[in-house]
Amino acid sequence: MASGGYFTDEGKRALRSILPPFLYAVLLMAIPLAAVVVISFQVRGAATGEWLEGAVPPAIATALRVVVLLYAVSIPLAFGLIVRRERAGRAVRFVLLALPLWIGALWLSYSYLATLGFGFGNYAAVFTDPINIRGVVRDGAWLPGLLPRSLFVSISVTLATVVLAYPIAYFISVRVAPESKSLWLFLITIPFWTSYLIRIFLWKVILGYSGVVNTALIGMGIIDEPATFILYNVNAVIITLAHAYAPFAILPIFVALEKIDRSLKEASRDLGEDRFTTFLRVTLPLSVPGIVAAVLIVFIPTIGDYVTPELVGGSGGLLIANRIQALFLQVNDPGLGAALSIVTMAAVGIVSLVFVFALRRWLKRA
Repeated sequence: MASGGYFTDEGKRALRSILPPFLYAVLLMAIPLAAVVVISFQVRGAATGEWLEGAVPPAIATALRVVVLLYAVSIPLAFGLIVRRERAGRAVRFVLLALPLWIGALWLSYSYLATLGFGFGNYAAVFTDPINIRGVVRDGAWLPGLLPRSLFVSISVTLATVVLAYPIAYFISVRVAPESKSLWLFLITIPFWTSYLIRIFLWKVILGYSGVVNTALIGMGIIDEPATFILYNVNAVIITLAHAYAPFAILPIFVALEKIDRSLKEASRDLGEDRFTTFLRVTLPLSVPGIVAAVLIVFIPTIGDYVTPELVGGSGGLLIANRIQALFLQVNDPGLGAALSIVTMAAVGIVSLVFVFALRRWLKRA
């Protein structure tokens, strides 16, 4: 029964039950994020917390420590607001949820932060090194920076995946009989039966100089020698990632299409609209939530993939994630790697917000 406002009593109870685990997940993810932020300000060579050249003034370093300390103190207070009534069951849940977060934040505050000197040199290096953003000129050719190249690859993969996934999801939702839809969804998930690495190596075999594609094209007389633009470059990375993330785009779009009331399309047809106009004015706008979910699910993780560019990208297909991985594991410069990670996260967030706001404006005009 409704109690006024936009939510029913059942909705409010469901919201209250979801709030504690949601806050816990947010706070839990904040601990590794806080660690990355702290490492990104680390002055190279700082071991005892003494004043080092290039470090920020001690007052700012102390303020950063205080901020993390306040974060540690705010965790039990936040869960204390959730646990309003003194009941044994809630008290136990409070301890189980808040204790690991509190310990992690205190560890950041006292043990780890006390050994660091702080500075902005890592962020300065991110923007001054041309390989990261501006790009470099090699052998008379201009190579874009790793971050713009990564954004281009992720956007291309997302566009290709969603454009190809929508017809498949639409076919399963509209054309396939209800009793056969489960079989089609089962077939879509078959690629997950094999390892991700095995799928990458299979694409390496398919796109190779002596692979399936080149062999077939040469056999049909279309080309005289193996094509070199489909392996060890950005094109190979886009093809491999688009195939790998296709199911992640098909499933949310299918769910959104399944939730559309079929009577709306029938009403559109009764009003004289043809099938194509009905699709543009009814089906497509109502399936936008699934499209948004598919775009975000594909776009965000692809920019952080470093295995695929390493195996099929070659020197011309390396992305920003490969640079971060090398800084952490090979160059042993975690400060610069963390700063580059923060800049990449900010770029992904900006692109995602621009897409969401642009889509909202389009829906309002439609």
